Amino acid sequence: MRLPSCSRSVVVGLWVSACTGAGDVIPPRADYTAVAEALTPFIEWQMKTKNLPALSIALVDDQEVVWAGGFGYEDPENKIPATANTVYRVGSVSKLFTDIAIMQLVEQGAIDLDLPVQTYLPEFDPRNPFDKPITLRQLMSHRSGLVREPPVGNYFDDTGPTLAQTVASLNQTELVYEPETRIKYSNAAIGTVGYVLEYTRGKPFADYVKGAVLEPLGMKHSAFAPEPEIVDDLATAYMWAFDGRNYEAPKFQLGMAPAGSMYSTVLDLGTFMTVMFAAGEYEGGRIIESATLDSMWKPQFAEEGASFGYGLGFSIGTLDDHRRIGHGGAIYGFATELAMLPDEKLGAIVVTSRDVANAVTDLIANQALRAMLAIKAGQTIELPPATKPIDAEIVRRIAGRYTVGDGGIDLYDWDGRLFGLLTRGGSPFELKERNDTLILDGLTDQDGWIFPIGPDSLLVGQDTVIRQVRRSQPPNPTDRWRGLIGEYGWDHNTLFIFEKDGRLHALIEWVFDYPLEEVSRNVFDFPSFGLYHGEQLVFTRGNGGRGSQVVAASVVFKRRDIEPEGGGTFRITPLRPVAELREEALAARTPDQPDSLRDPELVEITVLDSTIQLDIRYATTNNFMSTIFYEAPRAFMQRPAAEALVRVNRALSPYGLGLLIHDAYRPWYVTKMFWDATPDDKKIFVANPANGSRHNRGAAVDLTLYDLRTDGPIEMVGTYDEMTERSYPNYMGGTSRQRWYRDLLRRVMEGEGFQVYRFEWWHFDYRDWAEYPVLNIRFGEVP
Repeated sequence: MRLPSCSRSVVVGLWVSACTGAGDVIPPRADYTAVAEALTPFIEWQMKTKNLPALSIALVDDQEVVWAGGFGYEDPENKIPATANTVYRVGSVSKLFTDIAIMQLVEQGAIDLDLPVQTYLPEFDPRNPFDKPITLRQLMSHRSGLVREPPVGNYFDDTGPTLAQTVASLNQTELVYEPETRIKYSNAAIGTVGYVLEYTRGKPFADYVKGAVLEPLGMKHSAFAPEPEIVDDLATAYMWAFDGRNYEAPKFQLGMAPAGSMYSTVLDLGTFMTVMFAAGEYEGGRIIESATLDSMWKPQFAEEGASFGYGLGFSIGTLDDHRRIGHGGAIYGFATELAMLPDEKLGAIVVTSRDVANAVTDLIANQALRAMLAIKAGQTIELPPATKPIDAEIVRRIAGRYTVGDGGIDLYDWDGRLFGLLTRGGSPFELKERNDTLILDGLTDQDGWIFPIGPDSLLVGQDTVIRQVRRSQPPNPTDRWRGLIGEYGWDHNTLFIFEKDGRLHALIEWVFDYPLEEVSRNVFDFPSFGLYHGEQLVFTRGNGGRGSQVVAASVVFKRRDIEPEGGGTFRITPLRPVAELREEALAARTPDQPDSLRDPELVEITVLDSTIQLDIRYATTNNFMSTIFYEAPRAFMQRPAAEALVRVNRALSPYGLGLLIHDAYRPWYVTKMFWDATPDDKKIFVANPANGSRHNRGAAVDLTLYDLRTDGPIEMVGTYDEMTERSYPNYMGGTSRQRWYRDLLRRVMEGEGFQVYRFEWWHFDYRDWAEYPVLNIRFGEVP
C-alpha cells in the first residue's frame, strides 16, 4: 500500500504525493488545462457537500488520457490521498468486460448469440412458460425476462458461493416476462453470461477474462478477483442510509461476479476507453473487431434508428444530442460512471467511495464531457452554479405533503435538511437552494427543481401541487399486515416493510421505496417501476401471524428481531457491575467549565403544569440498565425550558394529546454510569461524561405522548431508550399512524425552541442548553 505522503504539491487542484509514482496523476494536456481548472472546484464542492471520501477521474480524448487524478482520501483514517491509481470496485461496469469476452468467442465462431443458452449450459433451466427460449443476446441486453437477482450469490448474499452455484440457483426461478418483450435489468442474466465463459472454456471466469481481455489491454490494476496486489490500494468505502446510519462498506465477493465484481482504476478504464475509440485496436493487437463493437453499441430488440436502450452490454443514450454510450456501476460503498461520446471520441470516468452516489458521478462525468466539447468548439465552459443549504426555518416551514390529482410529493425535514419523495415511491432526494428555487442536489438525484409559489403550493415541473394538512392521526393498518411490518435481511443490507398511505411498502437497498400491491394475505407485487418490477414478495408467518421471512424478488430475507421482546423495555448487560460503576461515578469530578455560564434555575415541571404526566424510568428498574438511579420519580428543567414545555403541552391539547416525560434533569454521575456500562456499538445512545450531557444542564428532556381520553401512552415506531435504528427520528419503518405521532411531537417541540437528537426521537434539547453548567445535584438536593 502507498504510504502517507512525504510532501505534496498541487497540480490543478489535485493533491499529489511526492512519495507516489508519476502515474498517480496525469496533469492536464495543454488544451485541457481550462477543463481541469473548471472541473476541480466543481468536484471539490460536490465532495464537500455530498461527504464523498475519495473520488478519482480520468478524461480521454481519442488515444490519450488527457487528465487524471484523485481527490480526497483513498484511506481517510491514515490520510492516504486518492490518485488515478486508487483501486475501486466498479460495480456494473464489470458487465462490459464480461460481454466483450463473449463477443470475442462470437467472432471466433465458438458462440452464437441467438442459440438457446442451453446449447452452452445444458443444465440451465429456469421455468419458462413462454414458447421463446432464452439466448445470450437477450441476456446481454436485459431482454431475457430473467429475475433481477439469483436466489444464491445475489447482491445481498455474503456467503461467497461459486459462480456455478449462483447460476444453478436460477433453476428455482420463473421468467418474469416473455423474452424480448420488455427490458428487465438483470444481474442474474450477466452472471449467466459469465458462466457460459467459465463452463465452455473450462477455466474460472476471473482467470479467463483476465487473460482474454484485461491483460492484453494492459489493465494491470484490474481484476475480477480480490488479488492482494490490487486490493492493497482499494479505497475504503462507506455506506449510508436516509435514517442516519453510516458504516464502512462490506467487502464480500458477489456470487454473480461477472455482473459487478470487477476492481479497477480510472487509468485502467481510460486505457479501455482508448481501445474503444480505436475501434478495438490496441498496441500489439486487436481486442475485438470494429463491426462487433458497432453491434454492441446498437440498441437491441428496438425500432430501427432507436437512440436509447441497451446494446450488448453497453447502455445507449444521448447527451445534448450527442450519442452517449457506457455504463454506471454501484456496489457496496462505490459508485462509478463510464461515459463515452464515440462519434467525438471523448470520454470520462468518475468513481467515488460512497454508496449510491451515482447521481453525482453521472453529473461530474456529463459536465466533464460538456466541458471537453466546449473546448473543442472554442466555446466557454459553463458549469452549473453552486447551490446552498436551505435555511433551517424554511425547511421546517415547507416540509409537508403536496398533491395534485393522484400524484404528489412529500417533503421531509431530516436534521435540518430538506428531502423529497414522490408519493408513489422511488428514492428520496435532497433539495438545496439556488436563486429562490429548490434544486435536486443530493447523492441520489441531480436532475430537477421545485419552485415555491405561495405559502402552501409548489411548482414541480409543469404541475402545481397543493399542501395537504392532516389534522388527525391516520388510521391503523389492517390487522393482517401488522405481523409483516418490520426489518428483514442483513446488517449490511436491510429490507424494511412498513405501512404508508394505507399500503404496505418495501424499502430495499437502503434508499428505494416501493409501494406494494396485495395479491393475497402473504403475497405482494412490486410496482411496475424501479429495480424489481414484475417480481413479488412472498411472506412466511410464524406464531401469531408474525412474518418470519420474506422471499423478495427470489432472495430470502430472514426477520431481524431487533426490537425489544414483546414490545417491552430495551435492556443491556452492563459492561461492569452496577455497584462498582456507581461508587466510581460518585467519586469522580465533573468536567471543567467556564465561569460565564448562567446560574441554574431548576424547576419541577409538574408544578408548572399538572397535566404533564410522568413515567420516570430511572426511578424504577424499568429501564435499559434494570437499575434504580433516582430517589424519586420527579422531573426538573431550567425554567425557560420548562415553560417552553408547558407551551408544547398546551399546543398538543387540541389533538387530544399530552406530554408524558421519561426523564429531564439528570445528575452527572448517572451519565457517567450510563457511559461506562454501555457497549461501544451503542454509545451513540448515551452521552460522554467528559463533555457532560444536556440532561445534566437541565436543558434536555426525554418524552412521548399520551392520549388525554384514555390516559394511555401513544404507540410510537420504537420504544423509549431502545438502542436500535428504530429510535432514529427519520426511521422510515413502522406505520403511518406511528410516524404521524412521532413527527407531530417533533414539530410542536421544535416550534418552541427544542431540537430533536439525531439518534433518538424522544430526546429534545432546549436551544439555550450551552448557557447552563453541568450539574451533579441529586434530586433530594434540588432547591
